[in-house]
Amino acid sequence: MPAESPSPSTSPFPTLEELPGRPCPIAASLEVLGERWALLVVRELWLGSRRFGEIVEGTGAPRDRVAARLKLLEQAGVVERRAYQDAPPRSDYHLTESGRALVPTLESLLAWGRQYAVAPGASV
Repeated sequence: MPAESPSPSTSPFPTLEELPGRPCPIAASLEVLGERWALLVVRELWLGSRRFGEIVEGTGAPRDRVAARLKLLEQAGVVERRAYQDAPPRSDYHLTESGRALVPTLESLLAWGRQYAVAPGASV
């Protein structure tokens, strides 16, 4: 059963018609994932990081950027936050079905990066 899309009234993202230029699903995807740290946060979750500090360390991003990306990805339904401790309140993060659907994209970016974006002979 496909995941439900957020209704336009509750979604923090524009409709296709509201996007600048040629409206298409790629442009809509970039509204969620187009900022540098977003896909790196997804990568870290894919690789098994769950706690905020692990995600910060793995991405190398400033803490405020990771917090903002996690919030946006949670609003978009890519990431879910799960409480693991009540006092003090602590949560960890997991990919949703939508987030797991990005894994082939990450694998493609990894292959492309190895071939075209990393210096020849570099250890990857």
